[in-house]
Amino acid sequence: MAKALFGSVVDPRQLGAAQEIAALRARVARLEAEVAQLRAERDDRIARELLTMATPETQPALA
Repeated sequence: MAKALFGSVVDPRQLGAAQEIAALRARVARLEAEVAQLRAERDDRIARELLTMATPETQPALA
């Protein structure tokens, strides 16, 4: 019913634009999630690399 009401108020060309905007927003959300995942993976890789670089005789910087 909401779609019928929306269609009666909005010009069909604007409806197409609204659908495109919704699709683009969904794509942006997926890309933002992918960026967050890639950043987490990068941070994890960096942390593992730093741990492998640490030797028993090195002192922690803030200790």
